[in-house]
Amino acid sequence: MTGAVTGPVTPGAPAPRPYWQRCLIVMVTITAGLFLIEAVDAAGGYRLDQHGIVSRSADGLTGILWAPFLHADFAHLIANVIPGAVLGFLLLMARRFLVVTAVVWVVSGLGVWLIGPANAVTVGASGIVFGWLSYLLVRGLFNRMFGQVLLGLVLLVVYGSVLWGVLPQQGPVSWQGHLFGAAGGVLAAWMLAGRDSRAARGRAVSPSPQRL
Repeated sequence: MTGAVTGPVTPGAPAPRPYWQRCLIVMVTITAGLFLIEAVDAAGGYRLDQHGIVSRSADGLTGILWAPFLHADFAHLIANVIPGAVLGFLLLMARRFLVVTAVVWVVSGLGVWLIGPANAVTVGASGIVFGWLSYLLVRGLFNRMFGQVLLGLVLLVVYGSVLWGVLPQQGPVSWQGHLFGAAGGVLAAWMLAGRDSRAARGRAVSPSPQRL
């Protein structure tokens, strides 16, 4: 004999957020964190900027870790955040954010430390932004994937003009960081090419789940 079950019904667990929403939340959080750091730095008279990269100085090596979090002013930060938020979101969607960022971070920072101007402190995330851009531009060529090549072409049209920033120039802009950041992005694309190709082949041969 069957009977009715009485009592409160426990609702099921909420459905997880779509992956693109989680990526968006991560980028918004990172951007908000950078603005918070800049606000604290500005309130303290920009003393935190002293912890940037000091070229060819043993003490300046630690600046490789801190420089991307620091900016000369809010205009400098905004100039990096506008393209960086878009490129970072695309990198998160590609599930390659951590590896690519780590490679670009180290290569860009070491490049500035090795050939940056003497007695200068370099701060800013532009090296990482250039690395993200170069990775997204060339990864399709290494992976031989049409969709990635197409996205790279779109990004080249939209952001291609900023690539002139890798050329030597006078002024406060660290072209060294841009150049080595872009080189780090290409290096990351080359390093990950085999893994991306294997992942794509695995998705192609995996059977689709059936609905019962």
